[in-house]
Amino acid sequence: CLQKDLVPRLPQETRLFTMASEETKPKKQRDEECIINGLPGELIERIFLKLPVSTLLRCTGVCEQWHKLIRDPQFVTSHLQDAPQCAVLFFPQESVSGEPHPADAILIDEAWSPSTYAVPVIGPDDFLCGSCNGLLVLYTKSSTLKVANFATGECLHLEKPVKNLRGDHFLFYNFGFHPLSKEYKITHFLGDPVVGSTRSHNNSRFSVIQVYTLGGEKWRDIKTPEALSLNCVKNSGAVNIDGTMCWLIEDMVANWQHAVMTFDLSGESFARIQLPATVHEDCAGGGPRRYWIREIDRKICIATAQACPSLPRRLVGMLQIWELENKTEQRWSLKYNIQYSPDYIPGPNLVHRNKIILQRRDGNLYSYELLGENFNTKLYVYKKTAIARRPKQREGWELKKWEAWEHQLSDYEKLWTRLHEEEHEGIALAEHSSISFNGLLPRILDDAIRQDIGMKINKICPSLPDQQPRPLRRLNCVAQKQDRENLSARLENYSSIMKASREASKSIMSMILSAVENQRGASGSNAGISSQNRSEGDDAKA
Repeated sequence: CLQKDLVPRLPQETRLFTMASEETKPKKQRDEECIINGLPGELIERIFLKLPVSTLLRCTGVCEQWHKLIRDPQFVTSHLQDAPQCAVLFFPQESVSGEPHPADAILIDEAWSPSTYAVPVIGPDDFLCGSCNGLLVLYTKSSTLKVANFATGECLHLEKPVKNLRGDHFLFYNFGFHPLSKEYKITHFLGDPVVGSTRSHNNSRFSVIQVYTLGGEKWRDIKTPEALSLNCVKNSGAVNIDGTMCWLIEDMVANWQHAVMTFDLSGESFARIQLPATVHEDCAGGGPRRYWIREIDRKICIATAQACPSLPRRLVGMLQIWELENKTEQRWSLKYNIQYSPDYIPGPNLVHRNKIILQRRDGNLYSYELLGENFNTKLYVYKKTAIARRPKQREGWELKKWEAWEHQLSDYEKLWTRLHEEEHEGIALAEHSSISFNGLLPRILDDAIRQDIGMKINKICPSLPDQQPRPLRRLNCVAQKQDRENLSARLENYSSIMKASREASKSIMSMILSAVENQRGASGSNAGISSQNRSEGDDAKA
């Protein structure tokens, strides 16, 4: 839907120019296109369904027939269904040891391989509200939200429902797609107005959900069945599953003192789902329980763990993940039971393809493999829409606070450049030394010594790793960290190799000088013996 809306119609002059361009194409190119377009339409579509989005975007400019096929909403839906499912790890802007770090994102594919490059549509101060079908909704500090297309790099700027809203938060926004209505919708939990104020809204309760349908003209207000807790949304999150938005609400009568509230994006209706009646076996010295709502395998899941009484941001005991097996019967089952370490930040960060990603207090991410029921875990280190446009590559980066961060990236690139230059110089110096030493070998008469020195000469040329071209695009935060570690390791390796090469050269030179001196000494001794023998012979003759 958004992909179609983001493509502007070509003006009449452009279409005429395109037709003229077709006539001026070389005959060979026109013949090739005729052969391809002569294939059955179903076969062409099946071929296109196997191509990545980046290739399809280039194909739209080949001819009108391909453009029409690829931009058809039905084809977009079919291509989306066959596309691999990737998880998005979003890192909000934060300050570490007084140094700002920009927002960033990493894609994890089906093979659990992380992406390398930064996502250009994400500004340094953006926050992620939601993602769906390759689209992101990003909360900005301006008066607009940003709807970004991962594949095309196109952005849509949408005015927030309330301008300059005090206490507004990116967690109060959400984004989803309904498979039946084929509509994308953005939702916003609007805090109840403060009595006596026209602009202030409280941050604890809300009675209205504001809804915007992509392609529509304005936000609409939908009243909730009752006043609901904003703190639950902020602390526990919200998910969208098959066109239904779900979040936790307070229910003080229930065993878990929480329930699930759902909002159908198509009918825009509410429903309540009770949580399990199971009584938790909490630790005697533990604190209150915390709850999070997550989506696993397209099902509603609740994660819960007991907080530490003295350190509420630490958890104790087991992290339980319950799955809603049957929505109609409201039947739950315990899916995972994980021994939680206090070194980890509370809450499951992400569950993707039988693995759970958790963040430790050292800032690193770790994944656990979920091995089934009652499993053990294995740790792996490692108002109207504005005009659609491509984002400026420098959007948000012009702020002064990012100057030092960008200078640091530039300094690392200079270090890489200097290291590559020194590696070239080191290799050239070693090769020059090798040629010089080989030129001295014929002066050594002793075959064994000459052979031994020759073998050592062959080893002085350093064996350095191949120099890979530096990436033209900015790396994401994880790839940057790995790149810095690679730089440090390569510098250390280069230093060690060159040190060994210099020591080997000194040893070879010492061996050559020693051999030459020995030969000179031997020649002098032989000359003295010959002179003495000649003198004795002359005396005998006399």
